[in-house]
Amino acid sequence: MNKFYTNIKRFFGGLFKRLYRVRIVNPEKEPLGLPYLVCCNHTALMDVTVISLAMKSQVHYMAKKEVFKVPILRSFAKAMGAFPVDRKHGDVGAVKKTIELLKSGECVGVFPQGTRKPYVHPRDTEIKNGIGMFADRAGVGILPVCIRTKKHKLKLFRKTEFVIGEYIPPEDIKFEEYTGKEKYQKISDYAFSKICELYDEVAEQ
Repeated sequence: MNKFYTNIKRFFGGLFKRLYRVRIVNPEKEPLGLPYLVCCNHTALMDVTVISLAMKSQVHYMAKKEVFKVPILRSFAKAMGAFPVDRKHGDVGAVKKTIELLKSGECVGVFPQGTRKPYVHPRDTEIKNGIGMFADRAGVGILPVCIRTKKHKLKLFRKTEFVIGEYIPPEDIKFEEYTGKEKYQKISDYAFSKICELYDEVAEQ
């Protein structure tokens, strides 16, 4: 975790949590010292900030390549652990970077829904197979987390619950009876089902 990232969390973390009324549920379930994928439902652009401030480990993310064309934004994004991805085309470089980070012991955040899905329950959205591919190729586990807010949309001054689920070790998502894209989809669907379970458990409280 670099010093810039640490200072951002220290100086702005408390303010951000108050503005978005963030309550962290099950912080003790975050595994430390392990590389894994942090998988979360996606409601708003600021979801990335919620995850980064709520987690003890530094989480890396893909960010659209346009951000890196602006010098100030590029420096900030890199310091926060982001790396560029071309969302309009298959970006092999971004895929390799993700796997490289995981294999080197880092944590990477991924949104299984692929893009923001506000105002809709996570169960009613389509899931991409990217998580499964990353987890399988890097040989890492998955930490399901969820962001729950009223109307399924992160918003200023609206109560937000960030819930950390049970870590899923690599051996629990092998799905050896499947191969290729089918296997990746099975892993992704399984991981996202855990996110939905967290979402519904909190909703019942």
